[in-house]
Amino acid sequence: MPMQDIRGKIAVVTGASSGIGAAAARLLHQEGLEVVVCARRADKLATLARELKERIYPVTADVGDSRQVAALFAEVQERFHGLDLLFNNAGIGFHAPFADSQPEEWRQTIDANLYGVLNCTHAAIPLLRNRPGAMISTVSSVGGRYGLPGWSVYNATKFAVVGFHDALRKELGAEGIRVALIEPGAVWTHWGHNVPADQMKARRESLDALHPEDIAQALVYSFAQPANVLVEEILVRPVRQLSP
Repeated sequence: MPMQDIRGKIAVVTGASSGIGAAAARLLHQEGLEVVVCARRADKLATLARELKERIYPVTADVGDSRQVAALFAEVQERFHGLDLLFNNAGIGFHAPFADSQPEEWRQTIDANLYGVLNCTHAAIPLLRNRPGAMISTVSSVGGRYGLPGWSVYNATKFAVVGFHDALRKELGAEGIRVALIEPGAVWTHWGHNVPADQMKARRESLDALHPEDIAQALVYSFAQPANVLVEEILVRPVRQLSP
């Protein structure tokens, strides 16, 4: 069965200021979609909009804030009257043994990684209804399958995202709304707050880490499947990454 024609469809990409989000926005734009890009950094979004020139709509918002998310999707509704793809990509992580971690860091991680997904997904569902091939796709992590020392709160949010999507796809499947996860391993991004840059660089070099464009390709592959086909989970990591 041929892939569906995704040209002209409407996508919202969160965490689009850099890394995976920016790569996804570029590839979706290249594939002919109208792309609403969202992040907290207005300057980065403006740079992306200048690069892509057309069919790109920057909206500055913090996905952890439900009021800002409501305003984002109200704008999508007003401009497009519907939505075909929500790509939940915004995320953050702080490294520390849990005993040494800080409650403020827990809050920031949960707000971005969990509440961000909940806020955007809740606001998007009414716009996704009655749109053939509509999809919610969310970036989780290998850290949503395996616990990693020093990343306990991050792991908790990503395990929660996996469980949320497992229930959500059962709630929305009868309506034809596809619910999918992409679970990357090591990727060349700016992710990894409070981890020394040289340590992150050395690890990624040793693993021949993926690039953001690799994750964007996984997104487009899953979204472009026929409307009745759900690629439920994609676990994608470097060949050399033999463990989480």
